[in-house]
Amino acid sequence: MDAQVRQNDRIGVLEELLNERYSVRAFLPKEVDRATIEHVLATAQRTASWCNSQPWQVIIASGEAKERFRKAIYAEASKGLGDDYDFTPPREYVGVYLDRRRESGFQLYNTLGIARGDKAAYAKQALENYNFFGAPHVAIIHTNEPLGIYGAIDCGAYVSNFVLAAQALGLGTIPQAALARHSGLIRRHFDLPDDRRVVCGISFGYADHAHKVNSYRTSRASVAETATFVDVVVREERP
Repeated sequence: MDAQVRQNDRIGVLEELLNERYSVRAFLPKEVDRATIEHVLATAQRTASWCNSQPWQVIIASGEAKERFRKAIYAEASKGLGDDYDFTPPREYVGVYLDRRRESGFQLYNTLGIARGDKAAYAKQALENYNFFGAPHVAIIHTNEPLGIYGAIDCGAYVSNFVLAAQALGLGTIPQAALARHSGLIRRHFDLPDDRRVVCGISFGYADHAHKVNSYRTSRASVAETATFVDVVVREERP
């Protein structure tokens, strides 16, 4: 096979996975078999990391263990408790970042028939994060405190590869920073050492394609909006 054709085939597979993947907010109750989950984990384990530190650790909760965790975190969230991120969340969204956030939020609410400004309905939908949107499995990604922000960045790359591997195997996923709001509860519930830092959760399983919440797709900025090409080196003249 011609090398250029092979390269186009390979990038085509990646493009297909990226274009197909979306954050699933309604799952079927069907559980994923252990071999498939381990296949996802083995693939994601190839993620590049700073000095090959591979700082991610993953808890996979399923069955009764998932249900106990769901009840615990939902109870805390529904009381307005928690809000103890290990990593500082965004201070605010401004400019184009705020525009993109609003667009995504309004797409979700419009799809569900939630009226603009209905804060009670917004809050109710937000709590669905803590029901894992009905997913039969949830992964908790955590890292080592001394590695700081770079450990979290490496975990972010791991999350990306996790969701792409899951997509390739016919699974749906939703990475959830919301779960990290309850890092203290997560450490207590899973008996994690004090030096572990919760990055995020990933609810996963088989998407309920018939549910209307899974019918919309978010937009993406163009390359021109996000990339700057520097072709000429500008040298300062010395006096």
